[in-house]
Amino acid sequence: MPVNRIMELLPQDYRSGRFIGRADGPEGPVVIAIRDGRIFDITARAASVSGAIARRDFDGGEDIGPVEDGLPEGWTLLSPIDLQCIKASGVTFAVSAIERVIEERARGDAARASEIRSQLEERIGAGIRAVVPGSAEARELKAALLEEGMWSPYLEVAIGPDAEIFSKSPVLSSVGGGSEIGIRSDSHWNNPEPEVVIVCDAEGEIVGATLGNDVNLRDIEGRSSLLLSKAKDATASCAIGPFIRLFDDGYTLDDVRQAEVELTVDGPEGYHLEGRNVMAEISRDPTDLVEQCLTEHHYPDGFVLFCGTLFAPVQDRDTPGAGFTHKVGDVVTIRSERIGTLTNTVTIARDAPAWTMGIGEFMRSLAARGLADKI
Repeated sequence: MPVNRIMELLPQDYRSGRFIGRADGPEGPVVIAIRDGRIFDITARAASVSGAIARRDFDGGEDIGPVEDGLPEGWTLLSPIDLQCIKASGVTFAVSAIERVIEERARGDAARASEIRSQLEERIGAGIRAVVPGSAEARELKAALLEEGMWSPYLEVAIGPDAEIFSKSPVLSSVGGGSEIGIRSDSHWNNPEPEVVIVCDAEGEIVGATLGNDVNLRDIEGRSSLLLSKAKDATASCAIGPFIRLFDDGYTLDDVRQAEVELTVDGPEGYHLEGRNVMAEISRDPTDLVEQCLTEHHYPDGFVLFCGTLFAPVQDRDTPGAGFTHKVGDVVTIRSERIGTLTNTVTIARDAPAWTMGIGEFMRSLAARGLADKI
């Protein structure tokens, strides 16, 4: 990534915000903080983002220079997380619930999807938007839909007491801004999922937010909800970035609750798609999602949580009635005014750069630099 693009990735008010992220330097991964419009290398005191968050250690460090000058030559931006578990919540918006039912009923066949979309929207759309998940009204709606033969596992997590929480990707496997993002070679109906990603410490306290692309393979998951893990986790299938915006007096969880996430897809053939994810329309509050993510789990290095998306493209790209699907070379840009901009280019997962820095290699890199005790 050209060093002069860092400023373009940050929100316009970056000078008044605090950010933390990662870059790959000549000697290995470094932790960088952005404050007062300047970039600092804080690796010598906090060699992992996970550790920096646990200790709330975002100050000090070597002054790299103003954001306008970008990263030093030879440095490239990485995903802003490292040892945190990568979790995701799905079907948290009414539209996404309806689309998942469509996928299931169409058995992953995009051509059949348009035939049943209007019917499902008419019969369950208004109801699913009007109830609070887990409420008495939600139970009544479930009973009515069961009687009509309209029930689905996706509706269970949309309006039932338990949210859908799953593990999106292994530790250290996410890619950052400017990297390629992977689609499985055997998927023929898929789309980006622009999401807010909240960042939590080991106790579940939300300390900040970033952006993510939780790529959705609609054909594979649509054949069976039991294929979720296969559909969600492949090489380079999880993009997070550009930086974590840390909470402070000027940026809080309420800003996350009101965030709007804009999406554009620009295809190699000149195709252009626009979409939007509005957090105010989410069915479950981010704090509820975090509580459900914790339940009986422990995350000693913290975790991040994709909050789900309102966006589900239905417009045709090539074949009438076939809807949207990615092509290799698509440039996907996800932007939110107070968080920044995440851009990735679509490739086939098996052709994406190999993921080589797992936990072992990360620890060896830190040990070789005398930083193992700073993690």
